[in-house]
Amino acid sequence: MLKISKIDTPRRRKLVLEGKLISPWTAELRTAFEDARANLEGRELVVDLKNVTVISNDAETLLAALMKEGVKFRCCGVFAKQVLRRLAPRARAQRNHI
Repeated sequence: MLKISKIDTPRRRKLVLEGKLISPWTAELRTAFEDARANLEGRELVVDLKNVTVISNDAETLLAALMKEGVKFRCCGVFAKQVLRRLAPRARAQRNHI
């Protein structure tokens, strides 16, 4: 199960994820991202992973794609930080090929 909450402030829209980021919930995150991105009105978009307990291979691919699109991430646990560090070079490589 994955819970996605949206928190809006004047400068930022944050998607807060809680639970397991695995299929079929990766599709839910993609949908939430598309909806959040559609009307940012100048705000930055941040995905908060601090309460995510599992990240599947499919989810890693999605997170790398979101990185490529300029999404910022917030996390505090060692697990999520390590996943994001591992994905950063892949996202940069994808960005450079466009």
